Amino acid sequence: LAGLLVTMRAVPRMRAAFLRAGLSGVDLSKKTAKRDAAGNLVRPVTGPPVPEATGVVSCAAYLVCLFLFIPVPFAQPGVPPYASDGFPHAELAKLLCALLSICCMCFLGFADNVLELRWRDRLVLPLAASLPVLMTYAATGGATWIKVPAPVAHALGLRAVVDIGALYYVYISMLTIFCTNAINILAGVNGLEVGQSVVIGASMAAFNLTQLLRSDPADEALRANSLFSIYVLLPFIGCSLGLLYHNWYPAEAFVGDTYCYFAGMTVAVAGILGHYSKTMLLFFLPQVANFVYSLPQLFHLLPCPRHRMPAYDPTTDRLIVSTCSFTKGQLSAPGRVCYAVLSGLRLVRAQEGPGGEVTMSNLTVINFALYTLGPMREDRLTVTLLGVQLAASAVAFLVRYPLAAALYGAGGVD
Repeated sequence: LAGLLVTMRAVPRMRAAFLRAGLSGVDLSKKTAKRDAAGNLVRPVTGPPVPEATGVVSCAAYLVCLFLFIPVPFAQPGVPPYASDGFPHAELAKLLCALLSICCMCFLGFADNVLELRWRDRLVLPLAASLPVLMTYAATGGATWIKVPAPVAHALGLRAVVDIGALYYVYISMLTIFCTNAINILAGVNGLEVGQSVVIGASMAAFNLTQLLRSDPADEALRANSLFSIYVLLPFIGCSLGLLYHNWYPAEAFVGDTYCYFAGMTVAVAGILGHYSKTMLLFFLPQVANFVYSLPQLFHLLPCPRHRMPAYDPTTDRLIVSTCSFTKGQLSAPGRVCYAVLSGLRLVRAQEGPGGEVTMSNLTVINFALYTLGPMREDRLTVTLLGVQLAASAVAFLVRYPLAAALYGAGGVD
């Protein structure tokens, strides 16, 4: 609650500072952006400036909240003194290292907003910021085994649990890179970046609460992991809601890459150090779908514009699909296969002209929603996509409990 109120009040007060620093942009999906008679944007783009990278305000509020919270779980009656053997030193180290990784990611995300780093650098930054988490996971004896579904283990003659050793740390590293970038590529609509992060964070907090209610009181490790995750997530949800208030349609502030990195690292830390990283991926089903759907453009098998956000029709005040143009002859063999599959399965809107010219909708879940459901007002599109995110969370709980119990036993997948 404190994080929510502080963020709500701080964002408008910091507006002038962001504008003075040149950290601002123009909302291209509004009638206020200058256009010619045909409705096309006039270059250079002009319009009312909107402060950008305001996600750093939410980051700062979150870090202060958690800094002040540090003594709470460790200075209560019944907790042994710090110098004694009974003090939970490992839990304190986990919390401090989580804060260190999140703080590093906030700094690197803000640097990206200011310096406009290349995509290859954006893959390295989360890996560098996740090192404290990886080292803490290793130092505290984090498990490196995975459970094999009972039917698969029986068919292949495998044990129910397989230790994959160092490969598990590779998986964790890739997970942090995915979480931070997955939110960043499912973006471009007012309220979507923060909204999806709030839904994911709230779903993970609900999962941890469910684990606490279902757990054996004697299972101290599970209870400690669940409480740790809740400690990390609740302030995040509050600070994000405060930012969402200003980022909702029509946005008074843009969150920037800073928030996307911060949000991705926070939920990754909660899932990894809370020891439910595989379950956490279930709450990212729309982001996984968006990533897989985007792969042909991300790997440049098909042309990939710098910005793939939806286009805007000023005559109807609706968002429409954005497109890329190319000729079939310029595509590589894998690119031609990708285009043939996507167009054949009607997963894209494609218009072919003379000479092999093609105009194709960009490969994002946002454009796919507009392609299948038709043009929408920006706020309605955001609500639709957040509804999909909520539905994915419901599916995640269904998979995690009834289905996982049938495949893996009572303990589930983690």
